[in-house]
Amino acid sequence: MSRTDAPPLPDPLRVPVADSHTHLDMQDGTVEEGLARAAAVNVTAVVQVGCDVKGSRWAAETAAAHPSVHASVALHPNEAPRIVHGDPEGRPGHEARGPGGKAALEEALAEIDALAALGHVRGVGETGLDHFRTGPEGMAAQEESFRAHIEIAKRHGKALVIHDRDAHADVLRILAEAGAPERTVFHCYSGDADMARVCAAAGYFMSFAGNVTFKNAQPLRDALAVAPAELLLVETDAPFLTPVPYRGRPNAPYLIPVTLRAMAEVRGTDEDTLAAAIYDNTARAFDF
Repeated sequence: MSRTDAPPLPDPLRVPVADSHTHLDMQDGTVEEGLARAAAVNVTAVVQVGCDVKGSRWAAETAAAHPSVHASVALHPNEAPRIVHGDPEGRPGHEARGPGGKAALEEALAEIDALAALGHVRGVGETGLDHFRTGPEGMAAQEESFRAHIEIAKRHGKALVIHDRDAHADVLRILAEAGAPERTVFHCYSGDADMARVCAAAGYFMSFAGNVTFKNAQPLRDALAVAPAELLLVETDAPFLTPVPYRGRPNAPYLIPVTLRAMAEVRGTDEDTLAAAIYDNTARAFDF
């Protein structure tokens, strides 16, 4: 079995559930094939997340064409500094580009704003802060972009989808300063139990991904154990963060049952109860 081989389909869930964050455009096969595999294990809805203008347009078009797909549109936190300061080296999936300055960021944000107005676009994100990949020189652009996305989400009445990597305190501070939208989702929740209590008090949804199954992820499991049931979501972030025992192989929405069963074990609940709650929470968070 190769590390590049797709994992097998898990046993189907008895109760439908939704994948609150996936990237179908980065996965092998057609959208139709991916949705069919997901439906075969009772993953009946997915939120397709854009990370730049092109990907956000694709998310909106895909959601318009498939009733089980709901779109979220944004400039990823690492995209804003690339737009402003340029990316002369490029990186996998991103071509090299020159600096566009503040005007280019404003132009890109205007496109996201226009997409966010569409009815089948249910979220604005993934936006937020990433102190892992962006150094001090890019943080001002990142914060400006984050604050603009918060405003767009509130103006259009859409969910805000947060990317928070090594930036917990600053993300929470900016949400408090700017005033978080009514529905705010921490995608791939990465905080500890104390932060989960802060998020719960603010009414923020916490979406757990396959990394909750990783051996070194006890702080995530501790957070999962204390998060209120009505604020829990599950996601793949596919093709990334494939759950154990398939870590390192390609992820896809059909692997949600693996993560959900691990979550049920951590919380000491049965998978049917958890799946039903998570589906309801996802529908409430993204208003579908």
